[in-house]
Amino acid sequence: MISFIKHRPLVAFFAFTYFFLLLGWLTLKGQIPFGPLLAALIVVSIVGGREGRRVWASRITRWRVDGRWYAAAILLPLVVTALAAFLNILLGAESSGINIDEWPDLIAEAIFIFLFVGLGEEPGFRGFALPRLQAHHSAVVATLILSVLGVIWHIPLFLSGDSPWTNVPLIVVGYFVFTWLFNNTNGSVLIPMLFHTATAVYGPLIFAPMFEGTDLTSYTWLLTALYGIVVAVVMVTSGTAHLSAKSVDELVNISEPTPVPAPLS
Repeated sequence: MISFIKHRPLVAFFAFTYFFLLLGWLTLKGQIPFGPLLAALIVVSIVGGREGRRVWASRITRWRVDGRWYAAAILLPLVVTALAAFLNILLGAESSGINIDEWPDLIAEAIFIFLFVGLGEEPGFRGFALPRLQAHHSAVVATLILSVLGVIWHIPLFLSGDSPWTNVPLIVVGYFVFTWLFNNTNGSVLIPMLFHTATAVYGPLIFAPMFEGTDLTSYTWLLTALYGIVVAVVMVTSGTAHLSAKSVDELVNISEPTPVPAPLS
């Protein structure tokens, strides 16, 4: 098994991730939030040892990035979700309005999401898997592959009813935004963690509860369409190779070759 992990670290990562997915479903009827994080930690430790763990962990704490990317991670979801809600109402959806009574709890919710969901997923999907996929594929192809594998990770949420199946296209489109943020912040995982937290707060906790039934479904489709427009603009302005306008020389941390294991004795 050690030899297999060293030769196929990406396959091993998803194997461990889905093992934790199955374990969570059998024991908790849901996800183990830290599945991708634990999977990445196991594989990195075997493949890269102490130095590999150091490099991988440095992505999580990489906070020295241009301030506009903090703004993009936190404010872009607010603008998109608010606009989707506004358009939904404009198109005839009934709305109960925003429940401001629950706002004092949002800070605690955001901290929980950041520490358990963001930290549980992003170091694995973005910090480990995305760089290795981008070592062999363009950013668009790498993101498409990762989005399919990411949708599988979310299946327990669909089966439990915590997330509707109509969120599948939204997850796929959202993964392109994650890649855009990761590639433009020198491979920072912290910025995608903030984006993950923002999307989980603004959408499900603030704007989505305004709608029910078919109105909620139409809100989800509008949200997907708006993020699709954002991604289309990114592709046109930054190209599909890296989803970044930076030069190739500046993109030193967005991909890494799969380590070549030492010959077996």
